[in-house]
Amino acid sequence: MTDVSTDREDEAAVHPFARISPDLVLDAVESLGLVCNGQLAALNSYENRVYQIGIDQSEPVILKIYRPERWTDEQILEEHAFQLELTEAELPCVPPEHFNGQTLHRHDEFRFSVFKRRGGHAPDLDQPETLKMLGRLLGQMHNIGANSKFLHRPLLTTDDFIGRGRALIEADFLPPDLLPAYRSIVDDLTARCRAILDDSYLAAGIRIHGDLHRGNILWRDDYFNLVDFDDARIAPPVQDIWMLLAGDRETQCQQLDKVLEGYETFREFDYPSLRWIEALRTIRMIHHAGWIAERWQDPAFPQAFTWFNSPRYWRDHILQLREQQSAIQERPLSVF
Repeated sequence: MTDVSTDREDEAAVHPFARISPDLVLDAVESLGLVCNGQLAALNSYENRVYQIGIDQSEPVILKIYRPERWTDEQILEEHAFQLELTEAELPCVPPEHFNGQTLHRHDEFRFSVFKRRGGHAPDLDQPETLKMLGRLLGQMHNIGANSKFLHRPLLTTDDFIGRGRALIEADFLPPDLLPAYRSIVDDLTARCRAILDDSYLAAGIRIHGDLHRGNILWRDDYFNLVDFDDARIAPPVQDIWMLLAGDRETQCQQLDKVLEGYETFREFDYPSLRWIEALRTIRMIHHAGWIAERWQDPAFPQAFTWFNSPRYWRDHILQLREQQSAIQERPLSVF
């Protein structure tokens, strides 16, 4: 007969998040002096764990439990300080709340923060006016981001983004018959991206959001809120811009035109930086696969990414990387 309690202890030793229970989450919130009403809902998040918690005679709050050992306290606090700086400038983001003068807290060996609840949905980026509004917001945010540097948060570089995840993919996930093709393509793309993201790229870095896809932009009542600054890094402003673009080349150029029209209302854009977009797209594609590989021991990942550990996924992934070999050699995106 299987010892269930022992199995759970073993799982928790490998997966720290397996120890999180409703009682732990509620106790963490109440350790700050809040009184929970028992309502608890897990929200969609993989890197961290995020919950909406009902508060007695008040609005619900959002609790974020940070993945252990990913960021240092100093790095998390730099993220918080950036968000608070944006809020002080009246830009729409959702910073962590202060309790006892602190934004980062501990409970049962987990670090956590509490945020106000902000509803909304991903914006429709097919609308020119929406893109111009986002451009204006990014221009203002990057002006603030350029005022100082992160001291502890990393740069967004080729080696940092490809790194350990690639080694795990090659060792544990790739079908043997696809390994030579994957190694050849990633070696080639890594060398190309290193060459493209050169010293001028590093010198152009400022504090940015770093992961500004549609899901991290909440749209409600003709108003934006930027959320989840967990990947805030030092990188050129174009990193926050290219992730808003989608579709074929012509469509992306049209979208870019509208974003930059709004952006330049507040900040001059460095047009030569457009040459970095496909390299940034490439390292993100490789990084995303490596990120899933690194997190595979987290029980949430095999459930969410069921297709990841399959030959078809890896064939498609290699095909996409081959397409990037061509894209990275094309002339940069441009505006009209």
